[in-house]
Amino acid sequence: MKILGIDPGYAIIGYGIIDTSLPRLVVDYGVITTPKEDTLPVRLSNIENALISLFETYKPEAVAIEELFYFKNQKTVIPVAEARGVTLLVAQKYCPNIFEYTPMQIKQALTGQGRAEKAQIQFMVKNILGLAQIPKPDDAADALAVALTHAQTSPALNTNKI
Repeated sequence: MKILGIDPGYAIIGYGIIDTSLPRLVVDYGVITTPKEDTLPVRLSNIENALISLFETYKPEAVAIEELFYFKNQKTVIPVAEARGVTLLVAQKYCPNIFEYTPMQIKQALTGQGRAEKAQIQFMVKNILGLAQIPKPDDAADALAVALTHAQTSPALNTNKI
């Protein structure tokens, strides 16, 4: 099963695509960035177009997205939520199998501890996927973590746990 993991944002959106049917699980990962000087509507449109390109290129069978949980910076929570809305809308159009995971669920799935540190998650992503290095930037590693969480916890995939 091809899974697209998404770490939502509006300045940087992480994505990671894994395929549980391949010996080498990682298909692609990276980030979508939007220029600071662009208006929010332009940034949202750029996110939409980049996501459409990902869906049309990779044709994922499931989408796993990190839920917004807690924001220290109240100024950015609304634009991030709006960008997440665009992400969900595009996902629904291309792949209605959408799953959402909290940061605690992601930590629990990858490390067995719901309060694991970011470095532990990144280490597990690298090891589970057999990568030489931790994926950079962090947003891409986070997106791969979300995709792995779905692969690890989805009832449909339980027989093929990674």
